[in-house]
Amino acid sequence: MKLYADSTPRFAIQLALDALLVGWVVLWIWVGTTVHDGTMELAGPGERTAASATSLSESMGDAGRYLEDVPLVGDGIASPFEQASDASTALADAGEATVRAVERLAFWLGVSIAVIPILVVGSRYLPGRVRFVREASAAQRYVDGPADLELFALRAMAHQPLHVLSRVTDDPVGAWRRGDGDVIDRLARLELAEHGLQPPAGVR
Repeated sequence: MKLYADSTPRFAIQLALDALLVGWVVLWIWVGTTVHDGTMELAGPGERTAASATSLSESMGDAGRYLEDVPLVGDGIASPFEQASDASTALADAGEATVRAVERLAFWLGVSIAVIPILVVGSRYLPGRVRFVREASAAQRYVDGPADLELFALRAMAHQPLHVLSRVTDDPVGAWRRGDGDVIDRLARLELAEHGLQPPAGVR
């Protein structure tokens, strides 16, 4: 697999853009994590409410069970404490529900803030990058020697704009059929440059 071009300028540009993409991804993951952590602070009151209500419910329940043992009036005295224990339990459940809601909000908010900018940039940059890697890797398999220049010269005549071909020769097809080495070399270099490749070994 060929990830980068052989030519120094294009290689430097590709490397810089890849580094910028990685930096962009890291930046937005950090932003998303920061937003998540900041949103989770909203769960603090719910957590404290749930903890306090749970403690109060346990205390009221213990007091009610203790007063039930009082002769004659135990049931009547214990009833308010049992009701207070039930109310505290409901309050604790509400606090825990608030915490769970804040956790879901923090998760999806953090993910959305991180993923959306990454996808916007990645969807624009990565298709071209993947296309270069695929085409350059395939073309590299054919760059074995001077004879392969004819293949790339032929592809240049099929792919390069006419005004580009005219700068090489007025008759590219005729030159290719005659085996004009200079024209074939120049045409092949046009196509090789498109794939970020250098000419085969042994070719100046």
